[in-house]
Amino acid sequence: MRISEGEQNRMQAGSLSARWLPLARYVRSARSWIILGVLAPIGMLVLSAIMLLELRQDAWDKAEQTSKDLLQVIERDIARNVEIIDLSLQGVVDNLKAPGLVDTHPSLRRLALFDRAATARDMGVMLVVDENGDSIIDASADTARRLNNADRDYFQAHRTHADLGLHISRPLISRLLGEPVIVLSRRIDKPDGSFGGVVLASLKLSYFSRLFARIGLGREGGINLYLRDGTRVMRYPFVESDIGANIAGAPTFRAFVAKREGSFKGVSVRDGVERYYAFTQVGELPLVLNIALGTREIEAEWREKAAIIGLAVLVLCGLTVLLSLLFGRELRRSAAMQAELARLAQTDVLTGLPNRRHFETVFAQTWETSRLTGRPLALILIDADHFKRYNDRYGHAVGDAVLKGLADSLSASVCRPGDLVARVGGEEFAVLLPGTDHNGATRMAETIHRAIAGVAMPSAGIAPRTVTVSLGLAVHSGSGTAADLYRRADAALYEAKAGGRNQTRYAA
Repeated sequence: MRISEGEQNRMQAGSLSARWLPLARYVRSARSWIILGVLAPIGMLVLSAIMLLELRQDAWDKAEQTSKDLLQVIERDIARNVEIIDLSLQGVVDNLKAPGLVDTHPSLRRLALFDRAATARDMGVMLVVDENGDSIIDASADTARRLNNADRDYFQAHRTHADLGLHISRPLISRLLGEPVIVLSRRIDKPDGSFGGVVLASLKLSYFSRLFARIGLGREGGINLYLRDGTRVMRYPFVESDIGANIAGAPTFRAFVAKREGSFKGVSVRDGVERYYAFTQVGELPLVLNIALGTREIEAEWREKAAIIGLAVLVLCGLTVLLSLLFGRELRRSAAMQAELARLAQTDVLTGLPNRRHFETVFAQTWETSRLTGRPLALILIDADHFKRYNDRYGHAVGDAVLKGLADSLSASVCRPGDLVARVGGEEFAVLLPGTDHNGATRMAETIHRAIAGVAMPSAGIAPRTVTVSLGLAVHSGSGTAADLYRRADAALYEAKAGGRNQTRYAA
């Protein structure tokens, strides 16, 4: 049997393609696609989590900036109004020092002492009281309304402290108006420096209510104005019982007065709600303003988006994983079918032995290994003697049975895992023996002859030792090519057949 040039090329190409088989198998592996199908959704979940965290941070950044802006607006409004009132009070103190002012007509004196601030919308009353606390000048009337404020805290404070400056009182009920107010007051000194009374202006708490009510902070939000001693001047939403209450011992208030301005998260002792607090001191006044936002409301919009996005991502990831698993299952089925087809494509249907295609692939790989390692490689080509007679005399069914018997005997003769028995033609077989030298191949040839001698078919009249084979043996020992080795074994086989058959010939 002669090997064609195309077969030689296939043997050489087989040794190269074998190197790429592991990568190809990995790409076609169902497990690889399943792993990829699981890792991809995990990556999507991680990216989605990062995106949602960034959205959450954006919500907090927005809340912080909004709180700062609102604090600035409210603080400036309060500071400006208090400054206007204080300038009026200072004007009264200075004008009272003018010579002859006390003896002028009450209406002219009133015009000289009080400016238009006394008629502002949320102004209560402006009065001058003497050192005994009795009202002596009234911004609203030529004749002062009868009143004594000697018991008020602000009056006592000015009488005790000469350098008190502007004093802002705790919330109280005006005796003239019957409304809640705070009183802004300054001390009046006599020419000798002794206490001469107080000029005061009351500011209605309705001013703060209207100012705070214009700002929407959610159901859990709120605005509070405190004196630095912890007394609450006003709160929004308005709760009457909280006005005038002192919370100096509360952790939140201690944080308010620890710095001029800042922000923090804390739990309210009033209702147990966690809030984000932003606070600032009102100008240089003894007032502390804070805005509180419920943390749940800050994150409410984000939570809705997170729920929608998270659900969508989970559904998509779940579908991706499911499709990956289904795809992997189909790949496994396809791989199993391809493996079976590949096995069938490389298996001889009649004998169950590897066919010529499989033999050529393994032969190329084994020869390359032998060339690289220097280990010997033996090849035995086997041909059934006078096989055509069996087909002609007994029919093809018996001929096929003989071939099966030959295949079984050859398979029984080879016991090492690396050895290969293949059917390479009609009645032609090949035995590949890696790592086998000439002596080992000779022993294998003898074993094959003994095994073939036992092939018999009593039903067809074929007795033992009737079926014989001719063998051609060649050993690769470091030189030549795979095709050369095959040609030498083939030439030795022809010598055996020409020499009388039922024998083994060795290639030179």
